[in-house]
Amino acid sequence: MAAENSPFDLIFIDADKPNNPDYFKWALKLSRPGSLIVADNVVRNGAVIDATSSDPSVQGVRRFNELLASEPRVNATAIQTVGSKGYDGFAIAIVN
Repeated sequence: MAAENSPFDLIFIDADKPNNPDYFKWALKLSRPGSLIVADNVVRNGAVIDATSSDPSVQGVRRFNELLASEPRVNATAIQTVGSKGYDGFAIAIVN
């Protein structure tokens, strides 16, 4: 897909959480200014604030959030959701 040089307008990341940082890096490669990147399950019932968690999913989301926060090519926020399954959230970023 990267060789086609045809960027996406919307990229939705909702896969195995340990690889979220890699998915985000690819999302940036496959986007253009104005593209929207959305990542699901970034709150994980609040587990992402536990820096000592050894859960690979939590660590993947933590690394993703750190990348997102330090990436100058995007403006982003995370939004917490609450529902019958507990609470989680999603991150939304627009590529500059």
